[in-house]
Amino acid sequence: MILVIGGSGFVGSSLLSRLNLTEFKNLDKNPSPFFVDNTIIHDIRDVSNLDIYFKGVNQVVLLAAEHRDDVSPTSLYYDVNEKGTQNVLDAMDKHNVKNLIFTSSVAVYGLNKNNPNENNKIDPFNHYGKSKWGAEQAINNWYVKNPINKSITILRPTVIFGKRNRGNVYNLLKQISLGRFLMIGKGENKKSMAYVGNITALIQSRLKTNEEGYHVLNYADKPDYSMKELTQLVENKMKIKSPSIKIPYILGLIGGFTFDLIAFITNKKLSISSVRVKKFCATTQFDASKAHNSFQAPFSIEEGLNKTLEHEFINKKEDDVLFYTE
Repeated sequence: MILVIGGSGFVGSSLLSRLNLTEFKNLDKNPSPFFVDNTIIHDIRDVSNLDIYFKGVNQVVLLAAEHRDDVSPTSLYYDVNEKGTQNVLDAMDKHNVKNLIFTSSVAVYGLNKNNPNENNKIDPFNHYGKSKWGAEQAINNWYVKNPINKSITILRPTVIFGKRNRGNVYNLLKQISLGRFLMIGKGENKKSMAYVGNITALIQSRLKTNEEGYHVLNYADKPDYSMKELTQLVENKMKIKSPSIKIPYILGLIGGFTFDLIAFITNKKLSISSVRVKKFCATTQFDASKAHNSFQAPFSIEEGLNKTLEHEFINKKEDDVLFYTE
């Protein structure tokens, strides 16, 4: 039996749709919009009775995380991502569960790194990255304490996109599709991205392989597009043209800080912030050759983008389930 923790969200829903209904349980603090009968409502921060859900389980996929840019208070990152992970490990020990797939993040490397692979220096720049690294360290300590027969896969995906997601990639695609997109900076910075159908196919592959040992894998779909190339690809698909005006980075950053102030005063979460401007203008490329050496992604990145554009903007469904992330 597979216990998927955090399966009610964007990535989790995609993963569960790939699994046989009789082979998984979903544990999440929120109901699943698609797999109600397989879902147990529980928050991994709450240790009371947590371990009972691990009875009869032989594999765990830990997706649950606090990951939006604007989480408040920031202690939530550590309560969920670090302490929650430790709670899961303790519960696994009580039922002798030795197989774990954990979704970390390339955020552990920090911004503007030179195409880091899995051996690069860890240098997170925000609370999300720091808490994910803390969770990885907890898992590593758990593994080293008793590595016999354990199978651990740490996945570090780059930004994940796909239908129903309302994260940063969606906001970018929406602005381009509406013809309102204004480039901040020169647009030459490249971005690694991952299509949800590929990352969940990789998780399923690792479940089937169940390879013993401790394994760390970056994940990104290739090639990496520059912001100019990505914009052009979307424009061609949507048959539109964005304004040719480019906003200097410093002005874009000032605008981001202005929105930070408005968000603080109004106590509202806005789609623009200084952090998102920095992330937009940063080069975020990651070496995922290790993962691709043993895994054949079922979709090209262009196919993933086209599927997302078709679902969200070309044949949009107003009553669709939405997942708000980042």
